[in-house]
Amino acid sequence: MGRIVDLRSDTVTQPTEAMREAMYRAKVGDDVYGEDPTVNELEEYTAALLGKEAGLFVTSGTMGNLVALLTHLKKGDEVLLGAESHIYYYEVGGVSALVGALPCLLPHRDGKILPEDIRAALRPKSMHFPNPTLLCLENTHNRGGGTVTTVEEMEAAVECAKEHGLMTHLDGARIFNAAVALGVEAKEIAKHVDSVQLCLSKGLAAPVGSVLVGSRQFIARARKWRKMVGGGMRQAGVMAAAGLVALQTMIERLKEDHGLAKKLAEGLAKLPGVSINPDSVQTNIVVVEIDCKSLGAEAFVQQCAARGIKMNLVSDNMVRLVTHKDVNEQDIDYALEIFAQVLCK
Repeated sequence: MGRIVDLRSDTVTQPTEAMREAMYRAKVGDDVYGEDPTVNELEEYTAALLGKEAGLFVTSGTMGNLVALLTHLKKGDEVLLGAESHIYYYEVGGVSALVGALPCLLPHRDGKILPEDIRAALRPKSMHFPNPTLLCLENTHNRGGGTVTTVEEMEAAVECAKEHGLMTHLDGARIFNAAVALGVEAKEIAKHVDSVQLCLSKGLAAPVGSVLVGSRQFIARARKWRKMVGGGMRQAGVMAAAGLVALQTMIERLKEDHGLAKKLAEGLAKLPGVSINPDSVQTNIVVVEIDCKSLGAEAFVQQCAARGIKMNLVSDNMVRLVTHKDVNEQDIDYALEIFAQVLCK
């Protein structure tokens, strides 16, 4: 196969040369003993960036969310989260299987959770009902198509949750995409929630890892849960070094990914056999409906892959494309040429 344009996810990014160099030269120690200086620096740097007291380096966003839920919840507690949230949809049922919590699903409104939906979900106090304990938010929202929840919308949801005695966790896997789109610092988005998980290995292009941040007391408890689920790493500074470079050098360039996603959406909107509103694209994720009678979404994905354009099928008639640092403007032009060849031939 010749040219490849991989639009499956921003997780396919390759580390930069600066990251590779930092990994090679990283000072390391045994992180389970708290003796890895590079991990410690990453955790402190990330916590400060998000306006929190402490951080915890974990292997993945799924582990970060799992550890957060284990720390916030007891078995049998109720957790409120979106019906299309990543925690509910893509994390293998860990909220039930490992945490032992009862999910209470809130309506999907382009990734936003509204105070009225929280109030409607809360039942009267009764010995018959589980204890509602935690509200989970997601910003940006994966299955919402990379949609952004504003600072004001975040504050309204968190304030409502706290009024009813709930703690709050933010799945901020792509929080820096949200911050860049909103033109604010990430700490403004994270300001009122109790904990945040953020990914280093998506648009920031580090090869592996996420960081969970919160209060010192919360992170101290989370560290023990991380150990229980097998996430106690040793000389992890080799990986943390790349994460530091990612946070220090890769945030501002996310706007380039957003621009390419908009260009992609605008190009798709001109093609027959697809349905998309380019104005709905807010960050680096493009979700498009294939409505060509002679070609289903699965066949579209397969035929494009055979021509070097990779993307993900998300439903019977929807596909997802994600821009990232390893895709440029020429790649988008080429992808659009292939789409035009494949659609409704």
